[in-house]
Amino acid sequence: MLQQPAVQALLIQLVTLPLTLLVVKGVMAFIDWHAAVVVVIGAVLQGAIAASLARWRRLAPWWLWIQLLFPIALLATLALQIPSWIFLAAFLLLLGVYWTIFQTQVPFYPSGAATWQGVAGLLPPDRPVRVVDVGSGLGGLVLYLAAVRPDNEVTGIELAPLPWLVSVLRRRIASSRAEFLRGDYGALDFGQYDVVFAYLSPAAMPALWDQARAQMQPGSLLLSCEFVVDGVVPDMCVRPGDGGPVLYGWRF
Repeated sequence: MLQQPAVQALLIQLVTLPLTLLVVKGVMAFIDWHAAVVVVIGAVLQGAIAASLARWRRLAPWWLWIQLLFPIALLATLALQIPSWIFLAAFLLLLGVYWTIFQTQVPFYPSGAATWQGVAGLLPPDRPVRVVDVGSGLGGLVLYLAAVRPDNEVTGIELAPLPWLVSVLRRRIASSRAEFLRGDYGALDFGQYDVVFAYLSPAAMPALWDQARAQMQPGSLLLSCEFVVDGVVPDMCVRPGDGGPVLYGWRF
């Protein structure tokens, strides 16, 4: 549990708080500042120390920004006296989108049209294939591939409930042949697919590679948008048009 980034981030804030209070108290002993100024300085100092500790712990870059801005945001919400129901609504919305990000370490990375076109260009033009997008988000890639290559069997799998629900609704509106599953791609058998596409995060790539190497069949293709597998040279590096992220591919 202590290895989870979210738990480490919480512990960092808790450890930083008494240190910040000691520093602020020491400064107040020599400088007679207004209480409001002291509180603001304390919040900024708390965030800066927490961000430094997060960097020392080698947490992902987005955790540094969260640590830095969290005390300031908390202070601002208290000062503005925002109604409590707004926080509950925001929490439920974020929970629906990000779900188990604290475990998977995969934030919401929506791919764009350039990536969709790049993936479509890598599919075999002379035969139908089975394609799966692991962590399919709002379903953009899956719906696009199902539209431009109706001969293919295209599936998306998403763990977060809200993006999965949006993708299912989009499929029904478009009357698409695409399929969307809700669940953890770790429980999926990659051996059922000819092409596995992923747009995850650096933290998730080692486990993805282990699963692909254990399950994918000869002749199949693993595609990753933007992120590589450390220590494994990709068989292809394709930069889609319109400035999209690089597509990395490994053939089995």
